[in-house]
Amino acid sequence: MKSRRVVLIGFGAIASDIAAALLAASEPGYALGVLLRPDSPSRPRVPDSCTALASLDEVEAYAPDLVIEAAGHAAVRDSVPGCLALGLPVLISSIGALHGEALLADLVATARKGGGRLLLASGALGGLDYVRAVRHATQLDLRYESRKPPAAWSAELQRLGHDPATLSQPVTLFSGTAREAAALYPQNLNVAAALALAGPGFEATGVDVVCDPAATGNMHVVTASSEFGTMALTIANRPSPANPKSSWIVAQALLAAVEQHFSPVVML
Repeated sequence: MKSRRVVLIGFGAIASDIAAALLAASEPGYALGVLLRPDSPSRPRVPDSCTALASLDEVEAYAPDLVIEAAGHAAVRDSVPGCLALGLPVLISSIGALHGEALLADLVATARKGGGRLLLASGALGGLDYVRAVRHATQLDLRYESRKPPAAWSAELQRLGHDPATLSQPVTLFSGTAREAAALYPQNLNVAAALALAGPGFEATGVDVVCDPAATGNMHVVTASSEFGTMALTIANRPSPANPKSSWIVAQALLAAVEQHFSPVVML
């Protein structure tokens, strides 16, 4: 059976974890290409087991079965549209970039015109299947709370006059809509964007960002209530050993999405 061809956009901590797992997969296996932005301030070394790609033309020639974005919001703006225009399915990890209405509309239009597909990974969050099921409820109240330790919000705490080393009580850094949250914290709230896109939209999804000295990991709390019932979900993710700002589970969620993409049996 022919190996599956996958292109990774970026090669940071998440992408390197994905590459290691895919290259270790059994039959039919994977062939990997890596596309790096030419203006990236830090260009990681692409391992010999992967094919380095320098342009969209090289991506097209590589003819991938799937493209995975794992390089941040700039890559969603700069590299994803071209891949969609080529008719490729693109799995996005930096979902927070889609808080911009114009960008999301352009990506959807490009995908429709070129025949590509925009695939959104659940990332660090669970329960999106339930949220999708109730998104059209007439009495839906959906709220997300991010709760992280002071080390994750050191700069923000200092700007508010708090000493991260001596903080003893939780501090609410933000309370508002998912659109506002994703714009203010583009590197931290991909989860809020994923929830909004699965649910009733950015304006109708409430978000609270809490710095909690008692938190031992990256905690996500989702509550939903509607005429169909209620849901209360709490997830405590461990930070990635390679990048403490990211949850360790994110790479695993992307790998699960890759497995679903190629599987004859799909869990929706």
